[in-house]
Amino acid sequence: MANTPQAKKRIRRNNNRAEINGARKSRIRGFVKKVETAVSEGDKKSAEEALRAAQPEIARGVARGVMHKNTAARKMSRLSKRVAAL
Repeated sequence: MANTPQAKKRIRRNNNRAEINGARKSRIRGFVKKVETAVSEGDKKSAEEALRAAQPEIARGVARGVMHKNTAARKMSRLSKRVAAL
């Protein structure tokens, strides 16, 4: 258990950051899911629109430190490839 005021504050801050980061990850997953759903339905137009919406969200996740840049690049690449294959 934390004894010093600084350690107690770190616990509070870590909990707040974990909540914010979790919300950001969830938001990114939602955007990715929209692209994957459109691809599975074979709807090229909506898949392209969803991909255009998802790319800045993924990039924002990298900028905020929620996601590693290589992970984001891999996700964007794979999604782009699947949309282009339609």
